[in-house]
Amino acid sequence: MPSRIVELFGYGPQDRSAVASHGRRKLQCPFLGKQCVKTLNDGTISGVCTLKLVNSGPVICCPIRLYAGNYEILNNVAQAAFGQDVELHPSGQIRRKISRGEVKGIPVAVFGKRWGGELRLPKRGGRGGYFVDWILARLNKDGSLAEFAAVEVQSIDTTGNYRAERNAHMRGATPTMSSTAGLNWENVSKRILPQIIYKGHVLRREPLCQRGLFFVCPEPVYERLRQRLGGDLLAYQLQPGALTFRWYDLGNAVPDGHIRPLSHRGQFTTTIDQVALAFTAPANLPPPRVYEQAIREELGAPRLSADEMLNDLMKK
Repeated sequence: MPSRIVELFGYGPQDRSAVASHGRRKLQCPFLGKQCVKTLNDGTISGVCTLKLVNSGPVICCPIRLYAGNYEILNNVAQAAFGQDVELHPSGQIRRKISRGEVKGIPVAVFGKRWGGELRLPKRGGRGGYFVDWILARLNKDGSLAEFAAVEVQSIDTTGNYRAERNAHMRGATPTMSSTAGLNWENVSKRILPQIIYKGHVLRREPLCQRGLFFVCPEPVYERLRQRLGGDLLAYQLQPGALTFRWYDLGNAVPDGHIRPLSHRGQFTTTIDQVALAFTAPANLPPPRVYEQAIREELGAPRLSADEMLNDLMKK
């Protein structure tokens, strides 16, 4: 499906401002403050943050893009979990800061990449399949652990190829054709949902995980998740075993030399049990006798009439 690049190294791909041009030359990710870590199959630095398919709005396809505003999403989650007056600090520094009286608000220790390291968890079967991206730990005033919440951040993988369009923009040229890149929506069912469910069950066994698991994603990913799960999920308050979806999208267009802000579009809290049940329950089924209809067409036999279809439904 044709697509086009909406953001390249954080800026519009045709942004010729000094800051955007410098970022492309240096292959810099403005959200990390260093070189982009996203690569193509041959190891080339990708730099692509956001794509737009012909039949959709922009879709963030790099999870690092969600860390705009100096990891503002982590502060958003901490506020939702623990209250507005939170202070986030790297896990290796926070107890020292508390002892010096340097933390005035609710102290929250952050465990995750580039924030002082990830937790050293035991592996299951030689693999760390239940690791989450972030742990936000609320501490007491004496530096002891009070409770914690977990955060998983996901965007969406791409299929196809946007190399030619990317390379044209990197040369400062106008691409002659759209990319063939698409979005791997199959991963919603094959990878994302099973991971959420499994990690949620692990966290539910933690007595201090009082707010459950937060799942942060682009708005189109959330919409696809809800479509896959159906519309019958029940809303719950934050609690052990809760799963809270928070979804974001790009804000309004900005002048050259500026990065589009992230816009928080919504939050919905349910439970891991609700999601697991919806995931395994049959959803979005086709009409009955769909196979029979297809066989009849191939054989040149008459299609089932509307009355026959209606009678079939009434029997069920």
